[in-house]
Amino acid sequence: MSEESALQFPCEFPIKMMGRDTPEFRSTARLLVENHVGVVGDERVQASTSRNGRFVSVTVTITATSQQQLDAIYQDVTAHDDVLMAL
Repeated sequence: MSEESALQFPCEFPIKMMGRDTPEFRSTARLLVENHVGVVGDERVQASTSRNGRFVSVTVTITATSQQQLDAIYQDVTAHDDVLMAL
């Protein structure tokens, strides 16, 4: 029996990751998502630094096609050592 999702696919879905503010983290966060959805345009990636400038949140908005796709993305994102938190 498959679980029902509250989302209707395809849909726009933001994936937000937090980590230390380094150029490497910004590119890693994007690459983790692109591994599942292909190339993401710059206009679909937003970054916001913390008040003290040590951390950054990177949000990549995708067109999600299934709950399985989102689950796979979150598994990769949360397993990566540089990602401190994902929403």
